[in-house]
Amino acid sequence: MFGLQIEEVGAQHSRVRLPAKSAVLRAGGTVAGPTLMTLADTATYVTILGAIGCNPAAFTTSLHINFLRKAPPGDLYAHTRLLKVGRSLAVGEVRITPASDDAVVVATATVTYSLPN
Repeated sequence: MFGLQIEEVGAQHSRVRLPAKSAVLRAGGTVAGPTLMTLADTATYVTILGAIGCNPAAFTTSLHINFLRKAPPGDLYAHTRLLKVGRSLAVGEVRITPASDDAVVVATATVTYSLPN
């Protein structure tokens, strides 16, 4: 639906791209907040699977997002790094930036996943 593209996955980090689509824009040309939340959540899931291997039972237990400025139309990146991977929980930190300028942060998120055995 969103066409997310995994561009990089390491042991504790990832970069996921959200390609520009008019379907995710609000009036005024800004990317919708729920779309940014989906990007943050999915990027965290990708990062966790990169760290621990395939665990399709992992699920989101908490997602806190701060919208810092309007997300401009165009491709966006979610830069995710893991803060903690334990036996039952994993926590990631996400920075969402326009693909055109990594220095501009449009949103940050902290996402916690449960890791059932």
